[in-house]
Amino acid sequence: LLADESRLRALRSIEGVDRVIVLDFTAELAALPYERFVRETLGAVVDLDTIVVGSDFRLGAGGAGTVDALSELGCIDGFDVIGMELLDEGGAPVTATRIRRLLGEGRVEAAAGLLGRCHMVSGEVVHGRGEGTGFGFPTANVSVPTELCLPAEGVYAGYVAHGDTAWPAAINVGKPRSFSPGEEGAPFLEATLLGFGGDLYGASVDVVFARWLRAPRSFSSVEELEEVVLGNVSWVRATLGERGISLRGEASA
Repeated sequence: LLADESRLRALRSIEGVDRVIVLDFTAELAALPYERFVRETLGAVVDLDTIVVGSDFRLGAGGAGTVDALSELGCIDGFDVIGMELLDEGGAPVTATRIRRLLGEGRVEAAAGLLGRCHMVSGEVVHGRGEGTGFGFPTANVSVPTELCLPAEGVYAGYVAHGDTAWPAAINVGKPRSFSPGEEGAPFLEATLLGFGGDLYGASVDVVFARWLRAPRSFSSVEELEEVVLGNVSWVRATLGERGISLRGEASA
């Protein structure tokens, strides 16, 4: 659900976290029995005292390293194992699978309720199709890595964040179909920014999804497209504002 760098940033912000270790998930690592992983891989980088995992956690080849199996290993090697019960929301556990399903339905607000934050993806701003350049608002076309979870096709209200500032935005997720319904291209993410006057080409940005606005559609003319885009922008302006927000707590011009 998060890019590696975003996940690392979140982990480093937690008080008491001294070190985050990232391992490449290779075929050799996947084939390693859980006992060897704990003793040889973890044991080589940390002095094990306690392992904390979810109650349904499984480690090692074949998923043999259950909480009970790890606890037995801990009794031998001298470390504790805590299996945390999964958080329940609405009568069902909060899992990544459940959140992905909500995002796949475009239900970004429901997903935010489970995440405890709005869903976001990271990507690089690239040159786009140029259809939105004449509407009076800067447009960021964002290339998102395929492994990240984009929500369902449609238009959303949210933010585009870069550096210390996040700008309100109308965000279009989908395939180019504005004037050629039968000639759709590759998936894309296109955000129309409010309150931004610079150049983001080549920059890495975070795109935050706050609200679902409408389903994707095709248009018969540039004029019809412009009318709908301006309507999306008006909704974002009325709901999220029209100025960049400093992530340090101050409004940005």
